[in-house]
Amino acid sequence: MKRIGLLNAPLSHAIASLGHTQSLVIADAGLPVPAGPLRIDLAVTPGVPSFLQVLDAVAEEMMVERAVIAAEMAAANPELRALLAGRLARMGTAQGRPIGLEEVPHAAFKGLTADSAAVVRTGECSPYANILLVSGVTF
Repeated sequence: MKRIGLLNAPLSHAIASLGHTQSLVIADAGLPVPAGPLRIDLAVTPGVPSFLQVLDAVAEEMMVERAVIAAEMAAANPELRALLAGRLARMGTAQGRPIGLEEVPHAAFKGLTADSAAVVRTGECSPYANILLVSGVTF
């Protein structure tokens, strides 16, 4: 049994398998998951696990170069947007380099998910609680 870090085997494997510029999406309960990427469904009940809980766990193991969110998050979910900005700043500090943040229309965001390696579905039930994390390198 693994002692620390991510205990979910498919999620741990997905992160370990990422190469530079490949992406992983952390999604709310309602984001449609396209047929291509691996679907890792962590949702148990509404709110469990939360978007931020999963993001924090992934951040401990993934080198993130940049992130993409829906531009609509700023108006529809400003509290989450503010928390997310803080989380990304801390992740960048921990990694020793800043994480770029791009905002695109939600329709474009959904299109980007098709090219991701995996989509992690959480139990989050708040608007636009989705992020696409682009893998960086550790060197």
